[in-house]
Amino acid sequence: MPPKAKAAGGGKGRAPAKRKLAEEFPPGEVLTDTGKKAWKLGAPIGQGGFGLIYLAEENSAKPVGSDARYVIKVEPSESGPLFSELKFYMRAAKPELIQNWIKSHKLKSLGVPKYWGSGLHEKGGRKYRFMVIDRLGTDLQKKFEEGGKRFPRKLVLQLGLRLLDTLEYIHEYEYVHADVKASNLMLSYSDPNQVYLVDYGLAYRYSPDGVQKDYKEDPKRCHDGTIEFTSIDAHKGATPSRRGDLEILGYCMVQWLCGRLPWEDKLQDPIYVRDSKIRFRDNISEFMTKCFPSQDKPSELQKYLEEVKTLGYQEQPPYDKLRSILQTGLKTLQAKDDGKLEFSSVNGAASPKKATKRKQKVVIEEDGVDSEEEEGPVKKKRVTKKKEVNGVKKAANKSPKAKKALPKFTEMATESSPGLVKKKPRGRPKKTAA
Repeated sequence: MPPKAKAAGGGKGRAPAKRKLAEEFPPGEVLTDTGKKAWKLGAPIGQGGFGLIYLAEENSAKPVGSDARYVIKVEPSESGPLFSELKFYMRAAKPELIQNWIKSHKLKSLGVPKYWGSGLHEKGGRKYRFMVIDRLGTDLQKKFEEGGKRFPRKLVLQLGLRLLDTLEYIHEYEYVHADVKASNLMLSYSDPNQVYLVDYGLAYRYSPDGVQKDYKEDPKRCHDGTIEFTSIDAHKGATPSRRGDLEILGYCMVQWLCGRLPWEDKLQDPIYVRDSKIRFRDNISEFMTKCFPSQDKPSELQKYLEEVKTLGYQEQPPYDKLRSILQTGLKTLQAKDDGKLEFSSVNGAASPKKATKRKQKVVIEEDGVDSEEEEGPVKKKRVTKKKEVNGVKKAANKSPKAKKALPKFTEMATESSPGLVKKKPRGRPKKTAA
């Protein structure tokens, strides 16, 4: 029988007592994946909920340097987050699949990190699961805050176009992401003009073997995702869908341009947030006026939202039409997608001196991870508050004597400290309490 969910506000921001974090492996430890390829670990640069993240290279006589091209996430094999994410990477993120898609669709790049291998590693009588992916850079939430919580209109449209390419790809491979947001978008480690969609902890296989899931509301699933962006379907407890991904992207683009969504004043009330989204979906013109009261409303975002509004739950989205809408917006600005992402502040907004405190989230805890069911493992909820110290997210109740927490693995470098992450630790997909 699944454990009962804790009430919102009752969590302590810690992993369950019965679970233990992975021990730290020394630099030079060699892990062999299922394809018999050996990987050498470098320094640990991040920490998830149950595991550590290391710089890595293919095994050689040389030590792994700070310029390593790969990272490896290592967790105790009985833990859940990596197991859930690994299924997506193995099915949809193999380098040859991504490269074939880029070539056939005449793209310059695709925002999905490449999967290079995975396997089990045993040490000290304990088994660990690991996964090797591309090393990435800083996340866009950091850029958003540095720019005064505004992105230039050209940049917003460019990001929208790149994400439409990325979402079309993962949808083609039977998955939806379900948690698109700035903190899950990361720049390339080597190219600041490439952006990647990361964190597939909530990724859902909506059409296993070509058979789409039916629309069905489940009260136990209500409000899955990140509360300010999650789709109306998710608020109602339906499983994620392609139209949901595109709706979430719409909310992101509006927030990036205006700075704040109308329901952000009551994020602790998911019913209020859901009802606000439903009301504004029924009157998108009112929504745009609310978001842009003293400036010209971006007509392309209104048209985008109007188009997404018409989609059925199982309907294939018109990706080309949506791209055309955003491209028309660029033409209105007498601009084009020139491949350069410019994160200049808007209207002279000064970058904040201190990183802003992240909103309170409710995190899912997972058990029973060895199930092969696509619905994922059993979940329970808890609330965790994070604060930022020297740019690193840490639990608010951390003991002063405790070892300094390493940051989350998906951000693999910053301008000041290559390889250091400034994204909050996370061991579970996020979920808000009903």
